[in-house]
Parts: sequence; C-alpha cells; structure tokens
Amino acid sequence: MPGASATGVLSQLSLLEVKARSRKTQPQQQSRVKELKAQVEALRAQRDQLKAEIETHKHLQKLRASLDKQSTNEGDEEEEMEQDSEPSQLLRLMARHTQLEDLLYAHHTIGGYNVIKTRQGKGVCVSLATAYDGVFLETYNLEIDLKPTLRISRHSVPPFIPLNILAEQNNLQTNIRTFLDTLSQHLNAFAARKQQLKLVKELHKSVEVMESNVLCSILVLMFTLPKQKTAVLCTLDYSDHTRSLPTRVHFESDDKKLPDSPEWKENSSLLKETPVHKALTTMKKMGNIL
Repeated sequence: MPGASATGVLSQLSLLEVKARSRKTQPQQQSRVKELKAQVEALRAQRDQLKAEIETHKHLQKLRASLDKQSTNEGDEEEEMEQDSEPSQLLRLMARHTQLEDLLYAHHTIGGYNVIKTRQGKGVCVSLATAYDGVFLETYNLEIDLKPTLRISRHSVPPFIPLNILAEQNNLQTNIRTFLDTLSQHLNAFAARKQQLKLVKELHKSVEVMESNVLCSILVLMFTLPKQKTAVLCTLDYSDHTRSLPTRVHFESDDKKLPDSPEWKENSSLLKETPVHKALTTMKKMGNIL
C-alpha cells in the first residue's frame, strides 16, 4: 500500500509538470503567431509599394521618352494624360527631374561639372571647375531650383559674368546643356586670362603692367626696346569673353613707323596666337624687348 500511494503521488506530480509546461508554451506560440502575421502584413505592404513603384517607373519612362523626343525636335506629341490631374503633373515633374539629372551627370563626366541634390530633390547645386594649362583654379557654384520652373536661386559667379543674360540667350528652361557649356566657356576663359596676367607679373619683371580690369579683358603693357631704350605701349583687347587670346593688339611708340614694321607685325600675330606670358618669352629670345 505505501508503494502504491507513492506511485500515485509521482503520477500526479508528472501530470502537474506537463500542464505547467503547456501553460508556458501557449503564450510563446501565440506571440510567435502574432509575429508571423506582422511579417506577412509588412511583406504585403512592401509588395504593394513595389507594384506602385513599377507602375510609376513605367509612366516615367514613357514621359522621359516624350521629353527626349521633344528636346531633339523629333516630334511634338506629348504623352496623353489629363492636364489637370495632380498625379500626372507630379509624374511630369519627376520625369523632367530625372532628365535634368541625367544631363547634369553627363556634364559632370564629360565637362567636369559636379552635381549635388539640394533641399530633398527640389533643386541641384552645380559646381563648375576652371583650369588653365593643366592647373585647376577656382570653382564656381550655381544652385538651381527645379520647381515650378528652372531658376538660378544662388550662385558664386563673379558679377561681371553676365549670368542672367547667358541664361536668357541660351534658354535655360529648355536647353540647360548649352547654358552650362557657354557659362563654362566664359568662366574658363576669364580664369585663363587672369592666370596669364599673374604669370606675366611673376615671369617678366621688365614688362610693366600699366592697366587691367577685373574681367581681364583689357591689358596694357609697357615694353622697353633693347637698343633705343625707348618704351612701347601694347594694348591687348580680349573682346571675345569666351576666349583667352586677344582679338586685337595695338602698339604705341614715339617711333610712328614701328607698329607697321614687319618685325612688330610679327609680334602682333604672336600675341594674338599665343598666351601673353609665352609670347613675351619668345619676344625676349628674339631680342625685340628687354
């Protein structure tokens, strides 16, 4: 009897232990079920989002094709969408945005432009680096608003560069590529003229810089002739602001025949075709100036 009683107690204890374990596992199972349901809902939401992005991407591709076709004058038809529909207007802006991003990226790769998004994609900052003779010089920045129309909001371009005129002449709204090319030409030409003036002062101490302006479009130099020890004034006129070479060279001297002499006509051609600091080096080697 005592053995049977002990056996019954052990059986009850085992049963109680099993029940206790089952009670512990039930909350864990319920928690796991909730976790799996939440994962399913998250995956469904992600699937729906991907479907919407795919549809948006398809519409953007169609609009991009239409915009690219218009920009190359291959056709004038636009993608048929409701003009007053807010989603359609948003898609057009997004398509225009991606088109501009592609153009600016190409300029960064080919022309040395650097493009950074600003204000969560509402604008871009374009950096234009200048260089002369393999040396990088100043970098200028433009911040361009993309919406509702293209507009230069801020910039570090020198005030004597006609930025607004260039934007109008090259139609910034429809041809940003031409605008950036033209602006880059102006900036690089200015940087080159400025660097040449600096090199003249550093390398040619016997040549006196009599006059120059902030755009470096006018440069007046005074040479000294080696034999007569007389002075010659040389005016370099850079009327084409997209170039770093002068369009006109004018000499003044007490010797009225000097500018028309073959020797100084050759000097004039040299100054028109060669950067001024290099032309002066050649003129010194030829014995034309001190």
